[in-house]
Amino acid sequence: MEGILGKKLGITQIFTEDGATVPVTVVEAGPCVVIARRTREKDGYEAVQVGLVEAKPPRKVTKPMQGHFKKAGVTPTREVAEFRISGDESLAPGDQIKVSIFAEKEYVDVTGTSKGKGFQGTVKRHGFGGGRATHGSMFHRAPGSIGGSSNPSRVFPGMKGTGRMGGDRVTTKNLLVVKIDEEKNLIYLRGAVPGAPNAFVAIKRAKRG
Repeated sequence: MEGILGKKLGITQIFTEDGATVPVTVVEAGPCVVIARRTREKDGYEAVQVGLVEAKPPRKVTKPMQGHFKKAGVTPTREVAEFRISGDESLAPGDQIKVSIFAEKEYVDVTGTSKGKGFQGTVKRHGFGGGRATHGSMFHRAPGSIGGSSNPSRVFPGMKGTGRMGGDRVTTKNLLVVKIDEEKNLIYLRGAVPGAPNAFVAIKRAKRG
């Protein structure tokens, strides 16, 4: 099993045995329940569809998804995802997947939705330097020239400019697993994890850790 679903709780710091401070992000990973099994004979690949078990199940579930969960014999979940597995894994609908599939000092990749920043200018969105701040320049945070007036008399597509920032699907790679609390289903990852507190994330084993 290569991954699990979780919920980002927040950031904190823990201390190592030699007294060093390690900044970590705490994620409540699982428990997850297997909803469906994908096989090579039927679907062309080996994977499992899992759902994140929460204290409060979702109140509104569409009728197609109600039938899907009822077929698996599990309680409906809010967050559902697929993870690839090897053909040797004997996972069936109803089985539970816990944070114990990971180990300390292992590297993982975390995928989530980054914080939305709304409509932003070029300085914040792309790191533009802006103009002079003195001598009445009136050009402090403007983007500058974005195209010639006579030739080509237009703005090329893809030019960096103002617009909506954040709210993208982001993957942070090679985060070190510092600590695992199996009783509370918590995993402590060194570094930052995309998303706001209580955001859903997917944790997978790093491919190039």
